[in-house]
Amino acid sequence: MAEEVGAAHIVVVDDEPDLREAVQEYLLDHGFAVSGADGGRSLRSLMSERAVDLVILDINMPEEDGLSIARYLRGLGPIGIIMLTANRDTVDRVVGLEIGADDYLPKPFELRELLARVRAVLRRVAKPHAPAATMAHEVRVGRCMLNLESRRLFDLEGGEVPITAMEFDLLRTFVEHPNRVLTRDQLLDLAHNMEMTPFDRSIDMRIGRLRRKVEPDPKLPRTLKTVRGAGYIFVPAAISG
Repeated sequence: MAEEVGAAHIVVVDDEPDLREAVQEYLLDHGFAVSGADGGRSLRSLMSERAVDLVILDINMPEEDGLSIARYLRGLGPIGIIMLTANRDTVDRVVGLEIGADDYLPKPFELRELLARVRAVLRRVAKPHAPAATMAHEVRVGRCMLNLESRRLFDLEGGEVPITAMEFDLLRTFVEHPNRVLTRDQLLDLAHNMEMTPFDRSIDMRIGRLRRKVEPDPKLPRTLKTVRGAGYIFVPAAISG
């Protein structure tokens, strides 16, 4: 599993906004898709819309403690769980690991150490030779994540990026055929759009609009690239952060 390019989706659950935002920013800088939640209720709401690979979870929260949330997460399947706590008592650590947490980190901690543990847990929870858990539902497209089930596009901080039905169909076609040059004819056929012809230049306009949404620099596309005289190609590993 390629952590940086694969853009596993991580949720930071902590009722301390400063800590939550610092961890989010650091992991975003290292190429992950990261969302934040201030407790169990917001985590469950987020998970109803997006697949999650790993949860960084504070134990001591006022609304619902992290141990209860960890128990809920473990019942869902192979989601990575890293628990955080300011309490250095080994009881919390033992109970957390017995519930099924994959790792444990006392506060305060170094962000570099957290990053190393995130990578290690993601390697352990991923099935050998299989894509990340989120890839069944979400695929990294440049600076965004495309959710194939909900037909929605998100930036790496979890904000929704509006797309039309045709734009979704084009993105889905690209991610289903990575690193392959597709002609306009093939794009229209694979996207099952019968309203356009291969000579209709509006497909180029739609790809131009998609580039403005997913490319860091739409004038120098690195993810949805033009192959002169042939068509377009989706390069999934072009952007790592």
